[in-house]
Amino acid sequence: MTTDNLQKCAGCGVPIQTDAPDKLGYAPTAALQKETVTCQRCFRIKHYNEMSTVTPNQDDFLKILSSIGAKKALVVHIVDLFDFEGSLIAGLHRFVGQNPVVLVVNKIDLLPKAINVNRILNWVQKQAKENGIRTSEIVLCSAKKNIGFERVVETIARYRGDQDVYVVGATNVGKSTLINRLIHDYSDLEAELTTSPFPGTTLDLVHIPLDDGRHIVDTPGIVYSHRLTELIDKRDLKTVLPDKPIKPSVFQLNERQSLFFGALARFDFVQGERQSFTCYVSNALTIHRTKLEKADELYAAHKGEMLAPPEADRLDALPPLVKHAFRIPKGRVGEVLVSGLGWIAVNSDAGAQIVVHAPKGVKVALRDPMI
Repeated sequence: MTTDNLQKCAGCGVPIQTDAPDKLGYAPTAALQKETVTCQRCFRIKHYNEMSTVTPNQDDFLKILSSIGAKKALVVHIVDLFDFEGSLIAGLHRFVGQNPVVLVVNKIDLLPKAINVNRILNWVQKQAKENGIRTSEIVLCSAKKNIGFERVVETIARYRGDQDVYVVGATNVGKSTLINRLIHDYSDLEAELTTSPFPGTTLDLVHIPLDDGRHIVDTPGIVYSHRLTELIDKRDLKTVLPDKPIKPSVFQLNERQSLFFGALARFDFVQGERQSFTCYVSNALTIHRTKLEKADELYAAHKGEMLAPPEADRLDALPPLVKHAFRIPKGRVGEVLVSGLGWIAVNSDAGAQIVVHAPKGVKVALRDPMI
């Protein structure tokens, strides 16, 4: 397979080639005559919201990340506040060495509007410390809604000195959206990185020149299979991923009642005093309540229909649901997260025994309350 003078796609960064339509970087020969050249994959994502099945592998991601540690650079780690634990890069400092890290927490616009931002910042600081992420600074923002963006730019300028800036993160945390804002506001470039609701949009290093001869470097998103959004059919992402502020759903439950989140997950209140549980999930996702003794029967009869997503023709692609049991002692409140789906807050300090059913491999955990 030949590449055309190693010309790179302006959207995802892979070398352009004109020989193999089923391989990364393919573009028709006619596309090379354009001022800004994009591969066919990026063209289809941008203009038709269509996703190619061509994706790089995990080893390629890790090699690119590891190369950062050998350079003197500022590392900007972008995480998704809606899926904080699921999008955090575990062991980041193993890859980036002693380089300073700015933690940019994106998608703050998805939280309910009456939220105390300082409380969220304190929660993020605590979570980052517990996960071994040493940060020079933490910035909350929404690249999509232009909230806190000036602070992101100021923070990057303050810490980078005369160094390159490497932007790292898991798939679908908003890296390309954020960098497109930088390109638009602080660069003369006309090209944009490819953005889409699909994981793995950026496939190679994309260098964006800065005025002082340094670069902002976008890296591929790391694919974490413990996130539900990596396992479900791409057509269901629009239902599971929120695109506007979450409207919390509050349920007063007696013990031995269950909640279904489509056919993707189930929450059982096994034992405890009657109390309220607040669900923070996409507004487009329907929640059904039933009795625990009827839950298995309901799931078997209605998954893929009343309980959806996924639809019936996509059920086989979803791993089987497995149980995760938690005991919340009296005097403690907490949140149970299902990575990529959202979280359920236990609002009472009366204690509770709960079981969460989620697809095998998806991260499910109990954490201190964010809200």
